[in-house]
Amino acid sequence: MRARLPFTLTGRVDRDAATRPRRSWQADPDTPVEQRWNTNIQLHPVLLDALPDPCGRVLDAGCGDGVLTWQLADRCASVLAVDVDGPAVERTRAVVAGREHVEVVEADVMTADLAPASFDAVVSVAVLHHLGTRPGLIRLASLVAPGGVLGVIGFARTRSGYDLAHDVVGTVAARALRRRRKVWACQAPVADVQDSYTEVLRGATLLLPGVRYRRHTLFRYSLVWTRPDDWEPPDRTASRCQAP
Repeated sequence: MRARLPFTLTGRVDRDAATRPRRSWQADPDTPVEQRWNTNIQLHPVLLDALPDPCGRVLDAGCGDGVLTWQLADRCASVLAVDVDGPAVERTRAVVAGREHVEVVEADVMTADLAPASFDAVVSVAVLHHLGTRPGLIRLASLVAPGGVLGVIGFARTRSGYDLAHDVVGTVAARALRRRRKVWACQAPVADVQDSYTEVLRGATLLLPGVRYRRHTLFRYSLVWTRPDDWEPPDRTASRCQAP
């Protein structure tokens, strides 16, 4: 049975979640940031390990409750975290309070005034399906400087036997992990997922030459891409990527 998280599938936060009794496997909402865990946080090392060394300026696109922002602050000289959700921005600011090299801004990453090719790394977790695969990837990739890194952890729909097998393994793995660690529930709004894993892979491969795609067992995929010197962003408004 899937864990009940404090938000609805329409993207609106479930305001009654805080008043319901906490289940035995759920973490205290006041859990210190360094002790928080869920299946998103479990995959943060994929992005952290992909950061350039040294890491100068990094963008956390859709910072949510700030766990990744907090981790980036220990590795990068300058961190900009943006999120369209005001309460999420405030929670992130609280997490990184006192870190002078971290800026947290309430903004839509798709329209924010961000200079092209101005970040050594751009990372996002559970955000791309909010933006749309094609326009989101083009926008995030366009912000990466040549030689810099784009890292994405995302959701997609299961529409193949291969992905269903991953989900079966993921269900067992998630339950095993939940026996050892309490699940900290992120309070950021969510959105319905439209694209399948195959569609994400196809779109990313066509848009981002050399992208490394991985299907993870915990109901997620990752994309890691280093921007070539000669890459230019295609038109975001064009039709969705189709297989050649």
